[in-house]
Amino acid sequence: MTQINLDELSQLQAINKKLVSGYHISEQDTTQWQELDQHIESYQALFNALGHDLQHDSRGFYYLASDESTPNMGKISRAIALTVFILIEHFANQGKDPLRALFDEVLDLELMQTLVQLNKHLFDQLEIFSGSDLRKDVCLRMVRLGLAREVEQGFSLLAPVYRYIDALMEVNEDNYETLEDEV
Repeated sequence: MTQINLDELSQLQAINKKLVSGYHISEQDTTQWQELDQHIESYQALFNALGHDLQHDSRGFYYLASDESTPNMGKISRAIALTVFILIEHFANQGKDPLRALFDEVLDLELMQTLVQLNKHLFDQLEIFSGSDLRKDVCLRMVRLGLAREVEQGFSLLAPVYRYIDALMEVNEDNYETLEDEV
């Protein structure tokens, strides 16, 4: 059993507050990220004792894994997943490396409006009808969850978005295997 010295965990309150709210702590959250990186075993043992599963993703972020999904979180997750998927498709259609562009390009209001217009039938199902709706209902929530940060002209996606990319890849792989089974 891991011995936990609470005096060493100087960022415990801030880290706990962020993680239990669903926030992903990434390298941009310098102080908390370094604290977790230095004391990962203690934090994992402490969160485990509290009934949480603290995960460290090697791509540079920490989060609490959860199997609980509220109907509201499901809608938020679907909106984020759809936005990530459409961004990847948009960048690929422009001939860009979609993963590189996903993290290098700024998601500004003009791009958001274009995405909503080109994918109206999909966004309508989530009650997102404009670039402003996408900004308010998806991008600002992504900021609150540590998936993006607000920059001067819009939003920049952060490493925790890989959780959505992984989920999209898993769905795609499952669909591919189902098609193979049918043939």
